Amino acid sequence: MKNKSERKITKSEYLLAQMKDGKRLTGKQQFQLVCFLSIPAILAQITSIIMQYIDASMVGSLGAEASASIGLVSSSTWLFGGLCGAAAAGFSIQAAHLLGAGKIKEARSVMRQSVLAALIVSLVLVLGGMLIGGKLPEWLGAEKGIQKNASSYFLIFIASIPLIQLNRLAGSMLQCSGDMRTPGMLNIGMCIMDVIFNGLLIFPSRTVEIAGAVLHLPGAGLGVTGAALGTALAELVTAVLMMTSLCVRSPVFRLKRKESWKLKKNCIKKAVRLAVPIGWENVMMCGAMIATTRIVAPLGAIAIAANSFAITAESLCYMPGYGIGDAAATLTGQSLGAGRLELTKKFSKIAVWIGIFIMSVTGAAMFFAAPFMMSLLTPNREIQELGIQVLRIEVFAEPMYGASIVASGALRGAGDTFIPSMMNFMSIWFVRLPLALLLSRSTGLVGVWIAMCVELCFRGIIFLLRLRQSFTNITNKEKRKK
Repeated sequence: MKNKSERKITKSEYLLAQMKDGKRLTGKQQFQLVCFLSIPAILAQITSIIMQYIDASMVGSLGAEASASIGLVSSSTWLFGGLCGAAAAGFSIQAAHLLGAGKIKEARSVMRQSVLAALIVSLVLVLGGMLIGGKLPEWLGAEKGIQKNASSYFLIFIASIPLIQLNRLAGSMLQCSGDMRTPGMLNIGMCIMDVIFNGLLIFPSRTVEIAGAVLHLPGAGLGVTGAALGTALAELVTAVLMMTSLCVRSPVFRLKRKESWKLKKNCIKKAVRLAVPIGWENVMMCGAMIATTRIVAPLGAIAIAANSFAITAESLCYMPGYGIGDAAATLTGQSLGAGRLELTKKFSKIAVWIGIFIMSVTGAAMFFAAPFMMSLLTPNREIQELGIQVLRIEVFAEPMYGASIVASGALRGAGDTFIPSMMNFMSIWFVRLPLALLLSRSTGLVGVWIAMCVELCFRGIIFLLRLRQSFTNITNKEKRKK
C-alpha cells in the first residue's frame, strides 16, 4: 500500500532524475524537458508583465499625465527589481550545480544562507531608493505636473523591495530544483490579486451595471498611489505563499530542525562572484533605459506615455524568451553539475532555437495586434497611434532578441556571467544610446525605437557567438583535467 506522504513525480522530475543518474536522454526527451520546464516559467514571466498592463491600463483611464508618471519611473523600478534578481541568481546557480551533482545537503545550506543574505541586500536597496526617490522625477527631466505622482509611485515600490526580493529568491530556488509549476501558479495568482487590489485602491467608490444588475463598488480613489499600493499588497501575499512553498512544502528545500543558518564565507564569495556581473548588467541596462527616458522626456507627456505603453506591450512578446531562458539556466546548471557536458550543449541549442521560433511568432502577432494592445492600455488616440508605430518597428528585432535572452540564460546556468554582462553593457551603451540620441533629433520617438531594433539584432548575434565559445572553453577545460 502506498504511503499517503508519497507524491507522484512529474515527467520533468523523472527526466531530471534520469539526467542526474547518467542515463541517456533521447532527442525527443531533451526537447520535452526544455518544454516542460519552459511553459511554467513562461507563465511566470508573462504574469509579471500582465501586472504592468493592469497598472498601466487602470491608470491610463485617468489621463496622459497619470500614465506618464508611472512610465517615467518604470525603468528605475526595473533597475531595483533586477538587482533583486541578481542577488537571487548568485545563490540559485550554486544550488542548481549542487543538485545536479547530487549534493542535496549542500544545496539546502545554500538556500538557508540565501534567505538571510537576500534580506540584507533588499534592506540596502530600500535605503538607497528612499534617498533618491523624492528627486528622481526631477532628475529625469519630467514636467512639474507629473513629478509628485511619479515620486509617490516609486517610493511605495521601494518600500516593497524586501517582498520582491523574497519572491524572486523563492521562485528561483524552486525553479533550480526543477519545480517551475509552483512559481508560475503563484505569479498568476499575484496578477489576479493585483487586479482586485488596484480596483479597490485606484478608483473612488462607484456604481456599475452588469447584466442588468446595479452594483456598488467601494474604492479609495488614490489614483497612481493606489496602483503602487495594490501591487505591493499583491507582492506581500505572494511572498508569504512563495516562501511557504520553498521552506515548508518543497521536497528538496523544506526546513528541518537543528539546521544551521550561519553564513559561510565560501558560499557568500561564490554568490558575489556570480551575482555582481548580473547586477552590473542590470544596472547598466536599466541605467541605459533611464538614459533613454531622459532622451524621450523632452519630447513631452504623449511621447513618454507612448514609449512606456509600447515597452509594456512589447514585453508580452519577449517574456516567453525569459521563461525559456530560465529553463535553460536550470538545465545547463544541473547537467553541468552532473558532469553531462554534451547534454549541456544540446539543451542550450534546443532552448535557443525554441526561443527564436517563439519570439518570431509573437513578434509577427504583435505587428497585427498592436492597435488592440495599445487600445487596452490607453484611450488617448495620440498615444495609441504613436505606440502602434514604434511597436511595429520592434517586430523585426524579436527573433535575435530571443536568441540573446535564451543564450544569456544558458550562459548564466553554466556560471558564465561576467563576459555576457560586459557584452550587454557595450551593446546597449555604445550602439543603442548613441543611435537613439542621434535619431531622436530628427524623427522623435520613432528614431529611439529604430535604434533599439538595430541594437537588439546586434546583441543576438554576439550572444550566439559567445554561447558557442563558452562551451568550447568548457570542453577544452574538461579535456585538460583528463
